[in-house]
Amino acid sequence: MPPLSLYVHLPWCIRKCPYCDFNSHEVVGELPERRYIDAVVADLEQALPLVWGRTIHSVFIGGGTPSLFSAQSIDRLLGDIRARMKLTPDCEVTLEANPGTFETDRFRAFRGAGVTRLSIGVQSFNDDHLKALGRVHDRQQAIAAVQEAAQAFDTYNLDIMYALPGQSMAQLENDMATALAMAPPHISIYHLTIEPNTYFAKFPPLIPQDDDAYAMLDRITEMTARAGLERYEVSAYAKPGHQCWHNLNYWQFGDYLGVGAGAHSKLSFAHRVVRQVRFREPRLYMERALAGNAVTQDQEVGRTELPFEYMLNALRLKDGFALQDFSARTGLPLTAIQKPLAEALAKGLIESDLHRAKPTARGFDFLSDLQSLFLPG
Repeated sequence: MPPLSLYVHLPWCIRKCPYCDFNSHEVVGELPERRYIDAVVADLEQALPLVWGRTIHSVFIGGGTPSLFSAQSIDRLLGDIRARMKLTPDCEVTLEANPGTFETDRFRAFRGAGVTRLSIGVQSFNDDHLKALGRVHDRQQAIAAVQEAAQAFDTYNLDIMYALPGQSMAQLENDMATALAMAPPHISIYHLTIEPNTYFAKFPPLIPQDDDAYAMLDRITEMTARAGLERYEVSAYAKPGHQCWHNLNYWQFGDYLGVGAGAHSKLSFAHRVVRQVRFREPRLYMERALAGNAVTQDQEVGRTELPFEYMLNALRLKDGFALQDFSARTGLPLTAIQKPLAEALAKGLIESDLHRAKPTARGFDFLSDLQSLFLPG
């Protein structure tokens, strides 16, 4: 069996950002923390037979804005998880947090509850850009949150976005210089994309042209490298020993059990791989989970789809994948990807030896083109 991770979705936020297409919902009235965690625990108990006897290597509490929940609720959630599942002694437990929900000592309380890693949604240190992105925090709150995280946690992550509305190269450099001056052990970098069914899709802002965005990403990679952060995944940069294990497990086609509103699971069995999806709307999810069935979709991944599913993830990693892992994780022979692998080699998008295949610098720059070679015919 591949390594197993647990993802817990807490779907509420203070305000929906105009670019966000995640399953997140603005808080209206009082946050139903107790009932929601009751539902998540019920959901987890129903899923236990699917992962019986397996050990959890990482837990990721994502959202929404999970830091809206109290430290007491997170403590209860993690305690209930540990009572039902075996976690490794060094299990990575990540909580997503936003500077707009930051209070002095709040992050320390999350650490006391069992969180080992914080992921902070800074996005930018420029007040004008933060306003354009609909964020509820400002530059000073972002800096204060990062400083508090550095004191409370041995490892943490900053989310930074680029190619923002009206952003210049100088402004991007200023954002990165501000972030790097605080010596974060990990930075995740995201290109602002206009997703369907978002406010920005209806009212598109003017964002940098593709060539300018590519130049920004090159500059980010230069600046992070000088600060001692290695780009190990297409959107992630880390100091040695600070890679995000949970995300690495995704990219290496590991297994994950997802609980919470709209959460996804990918689970391997002896001769098949199964994907599940939970009900999206929080109140409906709570009702269904507490009634004994939170799953709205449960389907086997077809054998013809597995090569693309695997390569979609593995090619995000700078070091690519061990050839033997393809067969181990999919149950398919290497010949299933032999033809597109040869085409990618011929186009200079990957390099390979007898043991490993990984994207070239050109393959990393044109990752979508590389991944598309493995789509089922």
